Amino acid sequence: MTSTPPICNYEGSRYSTEFWNTSRAYEDAAERVAMRALLPPQGRMLIEIGAGFGRMADLYAGYETVVLFDYAHTQLAQAVERLGECGVNGRPRYLFVQGDFYRLPFVAGLFDTVTMVRTLHHAADAPAVLRGIADVLGPGGTFVLEFANKQNLKAIARYLLRRQSWSPFDLEPVEFVALNFDFHPRWMWAQLEQVGLRREAVRTVSHFRIGLLKRLIPTRLLTALDALLQPTGALWQLSPSVFTRARAGMGKTASPTGAFFRCPACGEPLGAPPQAEFRCTCGKVWRCEGAIYNFRDGD
Repeated sequence: MTSTPPICNYEGSRYSTEFWNTSRAYEDAAERVAMRALLPPQGRMLIEIGAGFGRMADLYAGYETVVLFDYAHTQLAQAVERLGECGVNGRPRYLFVQGDFYRLPFVAGLFDTVTMVRTLHHAADAPAVLRGIADVLGPGGTFVLEFANKQNLKAIARYLLRRQSWSPFDLEPVEFVALNFDFHPRWMWAQLEQVGLRREAVRTVSHFRIGLLKRLIPTRLLTALDALLQPTGALWQLSPSVFTRARAGMGKTASPTGAFFRCPACGEPLGAPPQAEFRCTCGKVWRCEGAIYNFRDGD
């Protein structure tokens, strides 16, 4: 197995309670507005990469199967506890998969829809992650991406006041703290184009991510104002968070019937769930641990 860049690991963290507490109710609500606007309301199979404890899972009710994918076992365990194996009336069916977003353990062309929210900013090699996503999307498949915007108003002001060294106008990603990256929108559009994903829509999100405003103005009002401003993302991107919807070409090949997992070590097809373990011809063994398919720590 070849080496991969370092990975931000939320194993054992209290992310669901310490980060997503009442102080971020506005960000959660604003992101849901953007997701509802960009996400196809129904489909056969969706995967959220970096799903964590399943914060966004309720938005996927129109899909037959939803794969929640994350690097951290403890985050997925929280998702299992919150969601169970099925939604209302048995739909969607949830699959919980642990793995590395540089080596997605899924056959090419498998998914109708891929979502990634608050995850790509931890990628030291974002182009590699985007290549993997483009690979697992089926013909005409939809990718809904959120990324941290380098060219936001706060960063511009800090740069002009000489309070930060890096320029928000430079196109290259910036690592402002370890394994936390901001991306310039124009750089991101170029990366999507290079992997064959055509950008369809852009929304800017969290325009009012300022502690004082969040304390003084009711969340519902801030969210309503954010919803009014989000479509301006088609013209300019100056907010801290940007959402975009991109689409794969129709010339792609769909995954074969019955195909699902592939070995993240060598790429060989492994079969479909449910199975207690998956043995690859390369010698690796990947197991289902409770409700979680572990493709991060194979034997």
